Amino acid sequence: MRIFSAPHPQWLRIPHTLGADFAMELTIVGGYKWRKNSVPYQVSLNTGYHFCVGSLISSTWVVSAAHCYQKDGNGNTSNRIEVHLGEHNIAVSEGTEQSINSAKVIRHPGYSSYNLDNDIMLIKLSKHLLSDLWLGQHQQLFKSVKHYNYPDRLMCLDAPILSDTSCRNSYPGEITSNMFCAGFLEGGKDSFDSGGPVVCNGQLQGVVSWGYGCAQKNRPGDYVKVCNYNTWIRNTMSSN
Repeated sequence: MRIFSAPHPQWLRIPHTLGADFAMELTIVGGYKWRKNSVPYQVSLNTGYHFCVGSLISSTWVVSAAHCYQKDGNGNTSNRIEVHLGEHNIAVSEGTEQSINSAKVIRHPGYSSYNLDNDIMLIKLSKHLLSDLWLGQHQQLFKSVKHYNYPDRLMCLDAPILSDTSCRNSYPGEITSNMFCAGFLEGGKDSFDSGGPVVCNGQLQGVVSWGYGCAQKNRPGDYVKVCNYNTWIRNTMSSN
């Protein structure tokens, strides 16, 4: 329980590595190192290099951000993503790493590259794994959560969940009902790892989506509300 909850009931912690699109920051600002191999559900997405993060939600499925769906040199999207597990320091080999190819990559049909609404996708693995990270059931679970990061090593940052009013004031006209904000309006601390998990009591509640700059005043991070997509996730998994 402690690993999934922050010390203050209105604060969150979030996992991190690298990003793609919008403001993709490569480090956590003001964060701290996390215990080795203590976040086994977090995975690294690769196409010859690390580009995004995802979270295991079943033995064969990973959830991530739709904007991480990569295009090749010809502008074509690809279903071939290597999912790396057991990473703590991505700069060295530690003997705990695994690599599994994707079988399918399914981006939400309502995804908008214009405003990053519905910024969520599913990746089906080519073989089974085990995971204890499950989908959240209720909106009220957006209270005490956690977020992590990989500069090279896994990092963690405590950051407050912001009210809808503060979120919309920070990004006028850009926040949809599928998004929530977290971070420090005064700036100075930030965490941004595209596709990474926001976890509460062992349940996935958010996906790292977008933001402007890094640790800037009045520019909190924006996250996908996973509870809005439970039906789509379950239907997609059952039909594929």
